[in-house]
Amino acid sequence: MDIRESLQWRYATKRFNADKKLSSEQLEMLLDAVNLAPTSYGLQPFEVILVEDAALRAKLKEAAYGQPQLTEASHILVFAANKDLSEEHIDAYVERTADQRGVSVDDLKDFRAAMVGAILSNDAEGRFQWAARQAYISLGVLLSSAAVAGIDACPMEGFDKAGFDEILGLSERGLSSVMMAALGFRSPEDKYAGLPKVRKSKDELIERRS
Repeated sequence: MDIRESLQWRYATKRFNADKKLSSEQLEMLLDAVNLAPTSYGLQPFEVILVEDAALRAKLKEAAYGQPQLTEASHILVFAANKDLSEEHIDAYVERTADQRGVSVDDLKDFRAAMVGAILSNDAEGRFQWAARQAYISLGVLLSSAAVAGIDACPMEGFDKAGFDEILGLSERGLSSVMMAALGFRSPEDKYAGLPKVRKSKDELIERRS
């Protein structure tokens, strides 16, 4: 299937079939897509929390204003950005890069310096917002990958971030939730499934400069 057909098929699923679950292979494929998504410098300044526990999801539903996706979807992924990126995070990444590419840390000193200069020149809030933007890139790859695989998804920002952070114990880990994705298969009762997709025309959206 052409990816355009897959993107035309997908929509932000509001009601999921609670009895239909992703297979382990489907879930791992989507998690691999999240992990392989591009981020600036490849730093991945966020973590993704896979929530399967029913009791925990019920608590999250309360903090998400009762939205049914939290308990109906097969799986929930919460994207949490680093609240205060530091040289420690950068050094850990440099060491991982050196190990996986078979080079020395010293070989990457210019790369490290570039990251330190670009990222740590911002204040804590600026670093957090930058980290959140990287997480959104991963979310976009997740949504596209799910669509191509015929898996429904709903990106969600409408929830109490502080509530999620408390329920998931994120603050003490230096993280804060920024958005989540519900994954699974649409319910036939979802009235939004058959609605035409509303978008600008390409000419309205895209300015071509030749």
